[in-house]
Parts: sequence; C-alpha cells; structure tokens
Amino acid sequence: MRYVVGKSVYKGIAMGPCAVLKKDGHQVKRRRITCKESELERVRQAILRSKEQLQRLYDKALVEVGETSAAIFEVHQMMLEDQDYLDAIHNMIETEMINAEYAVAVTGDNFSEMFRAMDDDYMKARGTDIIDVSERLVRNLIGEEDSDLYFDEPTVVIADDLTPSETVQMDKEKIIAFVTVHGSANSHTAILARIMNIPALVGVDIELDSLKNGTMAIVDGIEGNLILEPDEATCAKAKDKILEQRENEMLLQSLKGKENVTLSGRKINVYANIGNVSDLGYAIENDAGGIGLFRSEFLYLGKTDFPSEDEQYQAYKQVLQTMAGKKVIVRTLDIGADKKVDYLGLAHEENPALGYRAIRICLMQPDIFKTQLRALFRAAIYGDMAVMYPMITSVKEVERIFAIVDEVKKELDEQGVCYAVPKQGVMIETPAAVMISDQLAQMVDFFSIGTNDLTQYTLAVDRQNEMLDEFYDPHHTAIFKMIQMVIDNAHNAGKWVGICGELGADLSLTEQFVRMGIDELSVAPSMILKLRKIIRQIQ
Repeated sequence: MRYVVGKSVYKGIAMGPCAVLKKDGHQVKRRRITCKESELERVRQAILRSKEQLQRLYDKALVEVGETSAAIFEVHQMMLEDQDYLDAIHNMIETEMINAEYAVAVTGDNFSEMFRAMDDDYMKARGTDIIDVSERLVRNLIGEEDSDLYFDEPTVVIADDLTPSETVQMDKEKIIAFVTVHGSANSHTAILARIMNIPALVGVDIELDSLKNGTMAIVDGIEGNLILEPDEATCAKAKDKILEQRENEMLLQSLKGKENVTLSGRKINVYANIGNVSDLGYAIENDAGGIGLFRSEFLYLGKTDFPSEDEQYQAYKQVLQTMAGKKVIVRTLDIGADKKVDYLGLAHEENPALGYRAIRICLMQPDIFKTQLRALFRAAIYGDMAVMYPMITSVKEVERIFAIVDEVKKELDEQGVCYAVPKQGVMIETPAAVMISDQLAQMVDFFSIGTNDLTQYTLAVDRQNEMLDEFYDPHHTAIFKMIQMVIDNAHNAGKWVGICGELGADLSLTEQFVRMGIDELSVAPSMILKLRKIIRQIQ
C-alpha cells in the first residue's frame, strides 16, 4: 500500500482501477526533403483535418460540459490560423528543407516555452494549448486518427496532465476520479471535475511508468491523498465513506423543493453562480432560488470580436425565461486581470489586478458599456432581472454609471424600443467600497460582496500566486469586520446584501454569516442543497 499526497480540487472519495494515460510522445525525426511545396501542402491538409476534428470536439463539449468549457476548442481553431505560428512552421520548411512533422513539433515547443515563461497566468496556460494543437497537427501529418477514450468499468484516470482535447474525448460515465502529476486548481481538468462532481487531485508526485493499468486506487479528495494498492482494511474504510457520501447526496436530494429557512423562521436566499446559459441546467437541477451571479464576461471570452447587442439580448432573455420569474442578477462586463480578450487590445500591465479592468473599462469605453446595458434593459421585460456593477471604489463612479444609464434609457425611448429598468446594485470587492458603503447604500438597490477580490485587495496578496498560498487567508478577522460593516450599512438604508464570492460556499461559515445578518448567498450550483441543509438547522 502506498500513499501519495496531492492538491484536492474537488472533494469526495472514489475507489476503482487506474487507467494510466501516458503520452505517445511521437518521436518526430528531422528529415531532409526535396520538395518544399509538397510539405507545405501536407501542412495545409493537416490544418484542415485538425479544424474539422476541433469542430466535432466543440460540438461534443457543448452538449456534455457547456459553452464555457467548449470554448477552448474555438480558441484552438483560431490558433491554427495564427499567422506567427504558421509563418514559423512555413519558414522552417522553406529555409531548412525539413519535413513538416519536425517543423510543427519544434515550432510548438518554441511557442509553448515562450508562453510558459511569461508572468501572466493566462498566457502561461496558453503554452499547454499550443502543445495540444501542435500534437494534433503532428498526428494528422502521420495519419493517426483521433479516438474516444472509453473504459470498461468505473475508472480512476491518472495522467501527467490532461489537455482539453483528451478530457472531452473520454467516456465520462465511467470516470470516477481524476489524478494528474501537473496542473492547477484552475486547470481544465479541475474545472471539468467540478462540473462532473467527481473527486480530483493535481500536483501528485508520482512516476507514471511505475504504475500499471488496473492497479486499485483510492482517490481521497477530502484528505488530498492517492492510495495505491490499498489493503483490505483501507478498502473497507473507503467503501464506508463512499456509502456515507451517497447517503448524504440522497439526503440532499430530499431537500429539493424546501425553503432555506432557519428554525427561527428567517429566510436566506440561496442562488447560483453561472457563467453561461448552458450552466442553467445545473442551477435548476440543484433547485436554485435564482441566479445570484451571471458572469456576463463569458459572452465576450473565446471570441474574435465583441458580442453584438442582439447576441447578448438573446442570452439574457433565455436565462430570464428559463428561470421563470426567479431573480437573475447579471454582473456587467468584468474583463481584465486574469480574464483577457485579445480584441479589446488591452496593453500589458505590471499589476493587472490593480489596473484597467471591469467598470473602469466600461466607463472609459462607454460604447461597449452602452451596448451591454441596451441588451440588458431590453431583456429585463422577460423576468425579474437585477444588474450589478463590479470593482466600485467611489461615489463618483456610481454617478457616472447612472448618467450612462440615463443616456441609454433616452436612446431606447427615442427609438421606441420596449424595455424595463432592472434593480441596480454594486459589488463590494474593494476596501474603498467597504468604507463608503454607507454612502453607496443610499444610491443603489442592493450590495453583493465579492469575497475573492475583497480578500486579495485587503491582504495585498495575489490570489493567483501559488507561492503566497500561506499568506492568503480568507478567514482573516479583517474580512469579517468588513463584511459586517457592509451588512450594517446596507440594512440601515433598508437594502439587502448578499455574498457571491467563494466564502459564500464555505459551509463552516454559513451559520456565522446568517447571524451577521446576510440576506443572500450565491454559490456554485453543487453547493446549494448543502447550504440549505445547514440553514435549516440554524436556530
């Protein structure tokens, strides 16, 4: 029996045989050619085949994991059209008279190394995408076809790392856990594990060559352990935990249709955080009381240009219609920092978390903001919509927002367009907003506390920097004092206040938040019933 420690990205426990996925590691040899035109044509044909495969993967991912996760395959298709990437391949073939496979492999390695050396986490992640795209091109050049990864029985998948292409091609009905040597809590594998509600570990220090397919394994996402070849006693304990886990899941399902009301009769609204329309299914399946955070920026990501007013309008309208009268709170565009779109043309910043992002972009480029507001106001007639503005630091910003809102209303009136004005709130995610929350409460309809950024800005700790994990303390006393100040100022003005950051899903804090006076908690759909269970037990 062997224990290996990893970093848990989704809690839970699973037991089953391993499927060890090792990279084929195509040995691409450098070969002299006599006709560069024929090699360039081979590259062109391989790109066409790759694009067709990526479109099929996009269609498959759209059904299985939703638009946000599927968008990576649109990005991969765009990479195959990147002129710098293609020029590097063509140049090697033409100047060195070498075979296409070698030119693609070397170019992929060079570009990947360049991206991974960058400081920005988003750009580092592109290094993995470049390798994925380049390996696909090489496979097509040597005539190797894509194949779905099917398993005969419930399986623990163990790999060095998993690319988006690999995860989408898997038979997900048979996967009970993911384990990777590399990867992070924000990797595609981690995101997929959370969507699928299965335990996953990353950063597990293990030699894959030492593992055989079929080796029995226990993935303990609660303790962060991978147990290989467990003895009978350990297997028995794991089975008991799995049984307990299933019983808890059944108990949670029995809470569907019930209210989030404490024993003393106080109701707490429990809403869902979603990134796109396809996430609505998870919200409805878990009996969300509404949508507390619709991250509208995902309408902008993975595209080559801004989404049109009508495109946004249709998305907001669909969410409102699907939620059938339940509240839907849309956060306006929150691009910047770790979320970038190339077509916005944002310059490199030494500290993007403190830079040109979120409401600052909207106020500096009001045409972008107006397009979104027009779409939101037009869609608002279809349900109970509220809009909240991110990264607020001053009263002046809110005044500028409302001036633009008035301009949009005037334009719609003059054009005879039917619309409704939703309730308007602000996100409290900077210490400045906390300190002036008494003033802000007089101006808006509600507050939503974004605890992720609030913690980052309060502690002066970059939450994306793994080296600072020991200094990033979301339970810091200062955070709770700030939350209490915001709640008190909101209630004094007769306004409600919610939490939509990660702390809202921290079950160890639920009772404390209720006693502090929080009115709403917005969390990942999988946490809704767990919160309901706790709320219903609070006196």
